[in-house]
Amino acid sequence: MTDETQSMDNEPQQTQAADQPAAPKKRMSPRAKVILLVLLVVAVVAALVWFIRYQTYGQYMASTNDAQIDADGVAISPRVNGYVSQLLVADNQDVKKGQPLARIDARDYQAQAAQAQASIAQADASVENVKASIREQDAAIAQAAAQLAAARAQAAHDAGEVARYTPLVASGAETRQQLAQLKLAAAQSADQVCQQSAALEAQKRRIASLQAQIKQADAQADAGKAQLASVKVNLDATLLTAPFDGRVGDRTVQVGQYVQPGTRLMSVVPVHQLYIVANFKETQLALMRPGQPAKISVDALDGLEVDGHVESVSPGTGAQFSILPPQNATGNFTKIVQRVPVRIAIDATPSAAKLLVPGLSVTVTVDTRGAKGDLDRIRQQQKQFEDGKH
Repeated sequence: MTDETQSMDNEPQQTQAADQPAAPKKRMSPRAKVILLVLLVVAVVAALVWFIRYQTYGQYMASTNDAQIDADGVAISPRVNGYVSQLLVADNQDVKKGQPLARIDARDYQAQAAQAQASIAQADASVENVKASIREQDAAIAQAAAQLAAARAQAAHDAGEVARYTPLVASGAETRQQLAQLKLAAAQSADQVCQQSAALEAQKRRIASLQAQIKQADAQADAGKAQLASVKVNLDATLLTAPFDGRVGDRTVQVGQYVQPGTRLMSVVPVHQLYIVANFKETQLALMRPGQPAKISVDALDGLEVDGHVESVSPGTGAQFSILPPQNATGNFTKIVQRVPVRIAIDATPSAAKLLVPGLSVTVTVDTRGAKGDLDRIRQQQKQFEDGKH
């Protein structure tokens, strides 16, 4: 069969198809229209509810997952050197303030304390010895004073004899030789008075020297007491105690280990005084104030939410407190949203708080609605300030 014959056969069929009326279009049923209208109304209402909630609530919720639980733990380090003789706590053990943690061999410091006590005793003995010498010297002074008094009496007697014999010699009743002997005795008595007076003065000055020796011995005793106090401080430091209630962690020390001052032995973490450091973007801080309530979602507890509140805001961004803070005045500048550490206090129940440990990741949401009028007041004050300048 040729192509022309096939073409002639198809023409009647096409004409017949063109003569038939077109199929009617399907119209949406009333039920479908009602369902569509209901869905549209629900969507509009949901959007309106979301918008109202966002305007009144959502926009004031500042949230971040750049946050973790922290604590002001303390590294336990000795202030004296020596060998660790006792280890009194185990890993992850709860401790109370003042509870012994470890002990360093104290025999060297005990010997130093005994040596200091011996020095003090020696100085005290020297003081007693000098005081005894002073008492002896008081007796010697009394003896010298008595001898001086006797010499003065003898000198007065001899001088009186010279005065009595002088007119007798002048009248011839007594010989000049006798008067000369009396004058010689009077001169010797006067010399003896001078000698005894000097001896008495020497004995008195000996007292001052002995008193100086007492002061020197007292100074040696004070030096020994100061040394003993220093040794006692070191002796007390051989026992390491917990500075507060907490839990032992990161224990690296072992019995028999030689430690030096500043060596990190272990850490004590105050697990009952935990807080959160949440790094909020700088664009979230306009309405954030201390005291605002917060919700804390803990990842390790399957998203359990606990309460908290803003305790304080850092005085600078995290970058400013880094070892190498950025210097935007050099090189090409790319603006990056900075983050500011915010300290969040945890207001959890005791049963929930004991499950929290430092380092856990959390998500923090702060309710800033309490400060929503602050920006308006700031803008108003700024406008008044600018108007006053003009």
